[in-house]
Amino acid sequence: MALQWLILTYVVAVEAALAVIITLPSPNLLRNRIVSFVSLILQPALFVIPFAGFQLLDLYWKNEHRLMCTSEVCTATERDRYEKAIYKAQKNVILCVAAIVIYWCISRICKYQKDLQTLEEVEKRHKSK
Repeated sequence: MALQWLILTYVVAVEAALAVIITLPSPNLLRNRIVSFVSLILQPALFVIPFAGFQLLDLYWKNEHRLMCTSEVCTATERDRYEKAIYKAQKNVILCVAAIVIYWCISRICKYQKDLQTLEEVEKRHKSK
């Protein structure tokens, strides 16, 4: 059961590392190669969007059908277990949203870098004329 959250955690960590790498200042040649490499990775890594979305739906369904433990009938251990489950679900929601947002940011950064590269090429052609 926890394997999907472990995978999603690693995916978010890799996405964050890629976002840092492509935003670091570097020479144009190196930056263009890094961006082209990351762009090649982005399409197969698109699986993270439906995977995180499915996990969000699963969390929502579990939250809607969770047994409430707010009355006086609950023992202290049951109340603690309920609160831990709520905190864990909130952490997992943040993880899913982070996976989607970081993927979107990386794709936008790569698109802007490619657009910038094409504009630089156009500028070089106009200067050479």
